[in-house]
Amino acid sequence: MQRERRTLQRTVAIAAILPIAAGLYGVLFGIDGIGTNPAVNVSADSDFRYLSGLLTGIGFLFLTCVPGIEDKTTLFRFLTLVVVLGGLARLLGLALTGLPSVTMLAALVLELGVAPLLCLWQTRVAGLARDATLLNGPRP
Repeated sequence: MQRERRTLQRTVAIAAILPIAAGLYGVLFGIDGIGTNPAVNVSADSDFRYLSGLLTGIGFLFLTCVPGIEDKTTLFRFLTLVVVLGGLARLLGLALTGLPSVTMLAALVLELGVAPLLCLWQTRVAGLARDATLLNGPRP
């Protein structure tokens, strides 16, 4: 159980670095950082930076789940819901406007595939920890 818990912790920590890095990049470089038309609308750039800030925050919140990950099920599920909702919005955009860049498609896979799988894994680890507590008593 401890080995699986540590593996999940490492995986979540590594996965959380992606939204933090992408978000910080978006905050610093704005919409021009993704190679769009140089004549960018200032309001679109502002919105892009705001959403990049939210992405950064989501990554940091996932990092807060790493210590004691087996006890963070509610937060982990909430964050996963936020990520999946964003992925569904991205998927709708794909259906309405066509295929985005490979980077955006990779993000879609993370949002609708990897995040839910990590959430299921976290739920499993939390259940194993709960069962161990019932059998052996509380952790020291």
